[in-house]
Amino acid sequence: MSTYKLTILALLAALAVAGRYIFQFIPNVQPVTALIIICGIMLGPMSALLLAILTTFLSNMLLGMGLWTIWQIVSWGIIGVMSGLLSKVLKRVPFIIIVLFAVFSGYFYGFIISLTTYQVTGKFWPYYIAGLPFDTSHAIGNALFIIFIYPIISFLFKKYAYKRFDIKNTN
Repeated sequence: MSTYKLTILALLAALAVAGRYIFQFIPNVQPVTALIIICGIMLGPMSALLLAILTTFLSNMLLGMGLWTIWQIVSWGIIGVMSGLLSKVLKRVPFIIIVLFAVFSGYFYGFIISLTTYQVTGKFWPYYIAGLPFDTSHAIGNALFIIFIYPIISFLFKKYAYKRFDIKNTN
């Protein structure tokens, strides 16, 4: 992994941690999932997995560590790897597919996090069903963050593509 790519990952991690901290007052709405999806699509599955690990540890240093930290890494890591594989399979992912994947990821994240309660109490379904409104806000937040952030980051990542593939920038 090049120094340039590591720098991009560090910037995305800082953006995700700051965004999670800023939006902490709105339950389950934060730009982390959207940034991990964007990272997976643009930088690949392993970069998204690394971003998921970095973001979870750094943001939980501010917001609190616990047993859920492991499950956050698992869920965000799976989402990042799936988004990276999605971009490898489709080559050029349509924007509507990215938005729909972000909505799906909100519910998927809630499902995985609900396993934490099962691990502790042995009860899964009551906790999961009670959390569906929060998963819905997470899914809607993901879609909105993708709609607003993806065009900006994809524009900025063109410079990375030029450096990575040694393409001459004509703009």
